[in-house]
Amino acid sequence: MSGGESFPGTARRFESVGFSEIVKVRNRVMELLAVGQKVWRFEGGEPWMPTPDPVKEAMGDALARNQTRYAPSSGIPELLAAIAEKVRRRNGIPADDGAATVVNGGMQGLFAAFAALLDPGDEVLMISPYWTPIVDLIAYHQAKAVLVPADEARRDGLGAALARRATPVSDEAYEDLVYEGEPPVAIASLPGMAERTISAFTLSKSYSMTGWRLGYVVAPERWRSAIRTVVLYTTNGVSTPTQWAAVEALRRGTEFVAAWRDGYRGRRDRLVAGLRAAGFSIEPPRAALYLFPLAPAWLGSDSRAAGRALLDGAKIATVPGIVFGPEGEGHLRFSFSVSEEMIQGGVEALSAFAHASSAR
Repeated sequence: MSGGESFPGTARRFESVGFSEIVKVRNRVMELLAVGQKVWRFEGGEPWMPTPDPVKEAMGDALARNQTRYAPSSGIPELLAAIAEKVRRRNGIPADDGAATVVNGGMQGLFAAFAALLDPGDEVLMISPYWTPIVDLIAYHQAKAVLVPADEARRDGLGAALARRATPVSDEAYEDLVYEGEPPVAIASLPGMAERTISAFTLSKSYSMTGWRLGYVVAPERWRSAIRTVVLYTTNGVSTPTQWAAVEALRRGTEFVAAWRDGYRGRRDRLVAGLRAAGFSIEPPRAALYLFPLAPAWLGSDSRAAGRALLDGAKIATVPGIVFGPEGEGHLRFSFSVSEEMIQGGVEALSAFAHASSAR
């Protein structure tokens, strides 16, 4: 570059947008694996089983039919119809046939929802701890996250905690991964909420399709055009054969995840028992794929330091609770969506490390 020549800097919106600390943990794990270290990996966040064969075969059939050309950017008619039927029947959302937009995973669905709703300076209500990318999506759109502690919502009731506020987006990623108690209730199914709720769904967890990058958004008429415009000018839609695989997945309903639930529940319970034996404080979660225990005294209350200690000293990979919001400090996130061997080996490594640390 010649003297005096300069280039514009990065847009100011990125000044408040962070980079995933979960990815930083994963990068450290990759470094350890690259030098031959055995790592007990609980830092991930995807189903442990492969995508079901009928779903993969449906994509192959679409390829054989040469379904490889441009599709409508908002989704093929067959998939949109399958989505509308599914959310009416299984989620109780009174969606009309035009309510859905197909997106490249739940992340794009949330991005499109925020892009459609937020102006700079707007406030967005969030329960904390939260899924880490949410705050960065909000910051990207130059809005502000307003946190409501989850403990407050549990103590006073969600209605009381949110009584003076309103929240526009419902994230339904784990709708099918519930192990005990009442089934989940979609916010948009409640009286008066369909017309004020954007619901973001993903096929990643229910159908083990994380790498397929496929989801959908269900929204009232007033926001659909903006959401579809965001999709049009970011990715111009989802790959055509992938959408045909999604048609097959939705037509199959919950048959796959129903068969997986017992395995998830067993893994959850074995990991909970191992954590309790090592001094962690935890109640088994009723849904999703993660444990969020409070670290014991021997590990300390700084979750980043605790995570480093486990990874360096016992080769156990977790995610520090602080990355999920201030209410997460002192906690660590463990995924139980791993193999039985991973849980058994990780629990044994944790027990040995806890014993050695307590003896010091």
